[in-house]
Formats: sequence, C-alpha cells, structure tokens
Amino acid sequence: MSSGDSPSEDKSADSSLTVIEHQHLPSDLLLIVFIHGFKGTDTTFENFPSRIEHVLTDIIENLKVECVLFPAYETKGQLIKTLLQNAAVEHFADWLTTLTVQREVADGQGGGAGKTRIVLCGHSMGGLLAADALLAFVNSRPDKSAPLWPNIIACIAFDTPYLGIHPAVFKNSATKAVEYAGAARTVVSDVFSLFGKKGASSAVSGQPPLAIAAAPTEESGWAKWVPAAYAVGGALVAGAAAGTAYYRRDDIGTGYSWATDHMNYVRNLWDEEALRKRMRDLNDVQVRLGVTFRSFYTLLPPAPPSFSSPRTFVILPQRTSPIAAHFLPAINHQAVDEIQAHTNMFNPRSNDGYYQLGLDTAKIIREAVMSARGIIESGDTENRKDAEAAAAMEETLTEQVGSDAKP
Repeated sequence: MSSGDSPSEDKSADSSLTVIEHQHLPSDLLLIVFIHGFKGTDTTFENFPSRIEHVLTDIIENLKVECVLFPAYETKGQLIKTLLQNAAVEHFADWLTTLTVQREVADGQGGGAGKTRIVLCGHSMGGLLAADALLAFVNSRPDKSAPLWPNIIACIAFDTPYLGIHPAVFKNSATKAVEYAGAARTVVSDVFSLFGKKGASSAVSGQPPLAIAAAPTEESGWAKWVPAAYAVGGALVAGAAAGTAYYRRDDIGTGYSWATDHMNYVRNLWDEEALRKRMRDLNDVQVRLGVTFRSFYTLLPPAPPSFSSPRTFVILPQRTSPIAAHFLPAINHQAVDEIQAHTNMFNPRSNDGYYQLGLDTAKIIREAVMSARGIIESGDTENRKDAEAAAAMEETLTEQVGSDAKP
C-alpha cells in the first residue's frame, strides 16, 4: 500500500449490462484513495487500506489494486463555497490528477487516458472533501456528455457529517463529564480551595445540555481540567469535581475538546440547504454517470438503562428521502460513546464491526468495478466471491503495523 441499493434508474444498473461467466476480463488499474478527517493523520485508517487492497486483489481477476493515502492537509475557508475556489478541494484535485497521470504512464496506459479507475474513501471531514472534489470534477467537464476524468467510479464515506453532527454527541459528552464530577464529590470535597475557589453553584438543569459551552483553557496543572468537569451547558457542576477531572483528564479532555473543536471547525458547513444540495447532487451523479455513492455511519445499539435508543455520530436523512438508501450502518458494540466509535472506526481492537465494515466496503468497490467493466455477476458468482472475501478479510497480513487479523 502506498503512503442499501441504488435507485433502479442508475446507470450502474443499466439493462445493457450482461451476466458474464468464466471469461478473460480486461486488465485494470484501480486506485483507492483514502482521505482522513478532522484532526486525522496518516495513521487514521490503520491497516484498513492494506486489508481492502488484499481482499480486492483476491476476489477480482486481472486487477491491479493500489491504496493511496492522501497526505495530511489543512482545510481553510468554507467547504461549501464555489468548489474550485476552495483551497482544500483545489489542492486535492491537483494532487489526484497528477497521481492519476503518473500511475497511468507507469502502467503503460498513457497519461490521462482515463483507463485508471478511482475510488475515493473519506473518513469524517475527508468524506466532505471527497464528495466536493467529485462534484468539482463533474462540473468542470466541457459539456454534460463528456466523460468524467479522473475516472472516479465510487465515492465511499465513513461517518461523514453530510447532514451535520447529531446533537446528542455533545449532550452525551457533557453527561459523561457530569458523571465523573459526581463520583468525585465524596473524596475531594474541598478541592476548589486548591485553586482559590470557595465554591460553585450546584444548579444543574434537569435536562441534559445539548452542547458544551466552552472548551478547557490552556492553563497548566489541575486548573486546566477543572472547567472540563463542570462547565457544561453554561451550568457549573457543584463541588469537588476536579479530583475525578484530573484522574480522568484524558477521557474528559479527549471527548470534550474533540467535540467542541469539531463544532468550531465545521461551524461554517452547517448550512442546511447547502448540505441537502450536496446530497442531491451526489445522488444525481450516481444516476446520470454511474458513480457509486455510499456513506457508512457508526451505530451504537441501545444500552439500557442509560441509552434506550441507538446512537449515531451523524444526522441521518429521513427514511423516506431518496438519499436514505445510500446510508449504511456500521455497528459497534464496544465503543462507549459516539466520538469513540467515530475515531476508532478502523481500529479492530475498539470496533467489533471492523471486519464486517471491511467486507461491505470491498463488496461495494467490487460491484463498482464490475459495473464499470459492463458486467453483472451471477448470484452463484457473487456468493463465491463473498466467501472468498470473508476468508481474505481474516487472513494475517505481512509488513503491517499491528496485526488486524481476526483472532
């Protein structure tokens, strides 16, 4: 590795495609580009790209697969402004076109020939970048009948807030801080005196807050973590919160800071009409050009008595919406909250749904490749390939950092 079903009128499901068995398939080069998200790094996806590359190489004949990580980037400006004027989208588009030409030349296909097929995979904010870059390439064609280049055949998102982050994410992060504070009351009742604080209001709303009011300051020592324990929804948690806040500062600080920073980072994205327009445009690109679009979202099952309903990191479309079929659940029974599920999506030690996510991703990509080749596989072939993929997903891979092989 380098450093729901679509609508029936989709081009990808066109009746001109035929079932073909046991024939010599054309040799293809498939580039799968992984784009990390907010505060992500080159290790965000862990071994997931290598795993997908391994599975697809096993189950698709005459296909050279290469997974590539888009280098760390910094998004500036509004992602929903004119796309080609956006620094992040324009930078990614330049990088991808250059990479495509280089790979096609190296593969003997001729620079810019369009024979290299590309799948964009973005986690979190990376999914927004992938989608906006795809739409930019579509809209930059000289006319509507011109082919798409680079030849993107699929855009797959992982827990991307296409319609926003679920308000409960912030509520649940705040509730956790309150719980830590409550546990500390009996052991450090006079802790505020350490900071020259004589007391604090104990009034807390009976309803959990919908958002955290302010992020921790940059102060050093215990004082840095005191606000994280009691500054919730504008109300102060009473008494001796700092003891637990200090000893659990990593838990509180990570979720607290991550949630508030993410809110600030994507504040200018939460234009509801613009978000819905992006979804309509992606659906239209799949229908008109056959570019597969899917969005996996983390789903935490109910955990009574604290959580009687499933939890998600992202806001989902209405079930009756035409874009709802593009959203697929990625179930995680291990994560304690939505942020942990979101940030550990590609960590098999913290996500028991990791292997199923890999299988589902590989199947979407395989179907996109077969559709691009003009082939619909028979049911028997699909079942056989699914079984081969399941075996490959669980094999031990060499030359990887930290094995993700299924125990």
